[in-house]
Amino acid sequence: MSVKQNGEAIQAEIDKLCARCGRDPNEINIVAVTKYVSVQTAQEALSAGFVHIGENRAEGLGEKWDSLQGEAVWHFIGSLQSKKVKKVIDKIDYLHSLDRISLAKELDKRLEHGKQLKCFVQVNVSGEESKAGLAPAEVIPFIRELEAYQSLQVVGLMTMAPFVEEPEETRAVFRRLRLLKEEVSALNLPHAPCQELSMGMSNDYQVAIEEGATFIRIGSALVGREADR
Repeated sequence: MSVKQNGEAIQAEIDKLCARCGRDPNEINIVAVTKYVSVQTAQEALSAGFVHIGENRAEGLGEKWDSLQGEAVWHFIGSLQSKKVKKVIDKIDYLHSLDRISLAKELDKRLEHGKQLKCFVQVNVSGEESKAGLAPAEVIPFIRELEAYQSLQVVGLMTMAPFVEEPEETRAVFRRLRLLKEEVSALNLPHAPCQELSMGMSNDYQVAIEEGATFIRIGSALVGREADR
């Protein structure tokens, strides 16, 4: 199916999910993850109405940004090395992987004066060694430290659930992140309103939405992989 057809099917599923759990579908932002596909396929996603584009490598982001810069809202969704901040800082609107002070310091240093970057703090809820992110107990102290970096706004928390055959097994991970987000937002920190949840991908976004996701990161289910197109 085309990107447009895939998107329509995903949106129909989201509408059904939201009706069932009493949510507004307009609260759900679909980030089209284009890391494995061409500029042309990313353009198809934009043409189909998916303005949020996610990349996890500085090189892939640069290539697509050069071609599509004025049309998209850009999300960097992968781990970001401090030395590569200068390659992406003027291109992205959201960073989904803030997990250490050294990165916050570099972002703050490189951001144009007066500009704010919307950040998700990445949390390793599952505790898997293969995943980046803070342990849940580290999140609130870390966010308090971020007050020193005025160009960074913590809009929410992000996690990646384990990849499992049965999506229902991810529910506890998503629920834990939602409860943690509620703890942070209750602090009423000006630099960290923390109203958003970036969680859920092609294989588990339905459960993530039921647990409160506001940004879902959809790759293969929406744009496919270049080898399959």
